[in-house]
Amino acid sequence: MKGEARSMGQHDKSKQEGHIWGSMRRTAFILGSGLLLFVAFWNSVTWHLQRFWGASGYFWQAQWERLLSTYEGKEWILYIIGATHVPSLCFWTFNGLLLVVDTTGKPNFISRYRIQVGKNEPWWGDPCRRELPTFHWFLLELAIFTLIEEVLFYYSHRLLHHPIFYKKIHKKHHEWTAPIGVISLYAHPIEHVASNMLPAMAGPIIMGSHLSSITMWFSLALIITTISHCGYHLPFLPSPEFHDYHHLKFTQCYGVLGVLDHLHGTDTQFKQTKAYERHILLLGFTPLSESIPDSPKKME
Repeated sequence: MKGEARSMGQHDKSKQEGHIWGSMRRTAFILGSGLLLFVAFWNSVTWHLQRFWGASGYFWQAQWERLLSTYEGKEWILYIIGATHVPSLCFWTFNGLLLVVDTTGKPNFISRYRIQVGKNEPWWGDPCRRELPTFHWFLLELAIFTLIEEVLFYYSHRLLHHPIFYKKIHKKHHEWTAPIGVISLYAHPIEHVASNMLPAMAGPIIMGSHLSSITMWFSLALIITTISHCGYHLPFLPSPEFHDYHHLKFTQCYGVLGVLDHLHGTDTQFKQTKAYERHILLLGFTPLSESIPDSPKKME
């Protein structure tokens, strides 16, 4: 019995050793083949890249020398751009895409690769959920919507006044130097999306708002922008003097509330006019153009 047990033990040991050696041989074969393929691929890729560099290297060298010439004596600016700005742009571009997927769940061809399914689902809830928001919550949302719109509209609007964008995009809206209500949405499609829709939609998207809040906010935003363009300073309604002056002078009063215009000094001319004095809530029925008339023009 002892002899049989010893024989079986030796058999199992040799079988185990054979199994180990077999595994090692397979591993060596796989790694060796993979290494050869990698080397072959690497040589092919580097060859093609070198060929590309040989064809375009002069172009990139010329651009680099042009940059050095432009920033001669100020190479530290190039260093800051190359070491911080470009990597930051890459970071936020990639993460911006991921944030879109995180917040919307779309596009599906990316969201389906999520590792922990059910985690970090789209942040905003169902806009048609059963429970309505409280009135206090709606007031908070309204304040946040207004703040977000002021920031996004001011900077997008001011950017559209840059010569690069004004002539081809924003000038269409400024065809009306004395605006009327219906032209509040008269704009180039790019402007309509970037400067009209986005500032108004960003708040509800970020807050995950209920449809009731979205409906009230969009309706209010459309009414306010109509009042701002209508050309009438009507009793008991917000003053349109601020934006009306923007259509008159173009380079003043870019925002909605005027907060950022005050901070950036883009309302200094407006504050020196009679229109600024009339920029109040009219609580009576006497037109402000009568109670605060324009100064008489000087005779030449």
